[in-house]
Amino acid sequence: MERYRIVFSGSGGQGVVTASIILAEAAVLHEGLNAVQSQSYGPEARGGATRADVIISDRSIRFPKVNQPNVLVCLTQEAYNKFSSTIRPGGLLLTDTHFVKQERRVEARQIGLGMYKAVMDGIGKPVVFNICMLGAVIGLTRIFKKESILKVLETKIPPDFLEMNKKALDLGVELAETPTVNRG
Repeated sequence: MERYRIVFSGSGGQGVVTASIILAEAAVLHEGLNAVQSQSYGPEARGGATRADVIISDRSIRFPKVNQPNVLVCLTQEAYNKFSSTIRPGGLLLTDTHFVKQERRVEARQIGLGMYKAVMDGIGKPVVFNICMLGAVIGLTRIFKKESILKVLETKIPPDFLEMNKKALDLGVELAETPTVNRG
């Protein structure tokens, strides 16, 4: 498999760190791959800049930090402005159309999806926005099966909230099937 270097970026409270942990666990526990996950965030508990890196590979991973992601997710304009220039040429830059206006030219496939809108229209609770985003990443990259993410969700989410998270994951996968591509 190709080594995937993924950066999830946004603001505190959007769940980018949680999404990165779920993705890394799914890779290791259910896909038989190697993965490392790291995170950094501003001093604010909510609203501060947040970044989470995940590297997934079938080989040893010697360095846990992502310098040039081949998948970059930006869930806020601040994250887009700060990180969009780091995308690896030919990579995938995913943004949410509610929070981010794509302004820069990058040598990557830029895709804007209405993930937040889909969650609010379909579920009505923004708490699963990150899971919808994770579904979109899985749908766009085909890194591995949606079922692997579901297995991790079943161990992390209280039973009363599991169905809502499954629905959010499905929304993200569905959005990925008909993306809006901006080539800059």
